[in-house]
This record gives sequence, C-alpha cells and structure tokens, in this order.
Amino acid sequence: MKLKLDENLGISHLRFLRELGYPADRVHEEGLSGASDEAVWRRVCEEERFFIALDLGFADLRRFPPGSHPGILVLRIRSRGRNAVQEILSRITARYSFEDLKGCLVIADERKIRVRRPPSRLE
Repeated sequence: MKLKLDENLGISHLRFLRELGYPADRVHEEGLSGASDEAVWRRVCEEERFFIALDLGFADLRRFPPGSHPGILVLRIRSRGRNAVQEILSRITARYSFEDLKGCLVIADERKIRVRRPPSRLE
C-alpha cells in the first residue's frame, strides 16, 4: 500500500514509514504545500495512496465515506509536536497494516484508534 503524507507531517515520519516498507511520499516534495485540500485529494486518488493527515476536514464521513477512497488516517494530536505524531503512528503500525485499512477512514488520537470500514458488499 502506497502512502501520502500531508504537509504537516515531517521527514522523520516519512522515514519511519519507509523503514516499515511502505512506499511513501509527502505533499511537500510534490510542490503541493499550501494547495487546496481538493487539489491534494485529487492527487491522492490519482495515485491511489493511503492518505495520512492532521487536517480534521478529512475526517468527514459524509465527504469521505469508507470504500470511496484508498484510505485516510486522520491524526488528532493535542500537541502538534513531532514526537506526539510519531507515538501515534507507532501505535497504529504496531496494530494494523495499511493494507488491512485500505478504503477505511481511521481517526486516531493519544488514547484510541477508531476505524470506519467500508460496508460489506453482499453478492
């Protein structure tokens, strides 16, 4: 599963995810820093990448229903420090693989991880 990190996530987070074997890139390196959420989202979907962001706008279930995208992880961090983000990423990757979260909307904070999965398709 390929990952894309929003502009507020740092190089240390990118390295961490790459060390776990995930092909990952950052919005910043693509010249999309400061771009609208819509422009960033178009790129995420074009590249079929699981998106990781601090932007709560991506946590809207009505706008981003599970199963309609490659996957979103929204980190709700009280302290925007690099270490706080790293701790949550470490906790998530210890418990889940991003392949298992494909199509899901995941919201994580210092205490819990909520996973909204796509509806099962009955045939």
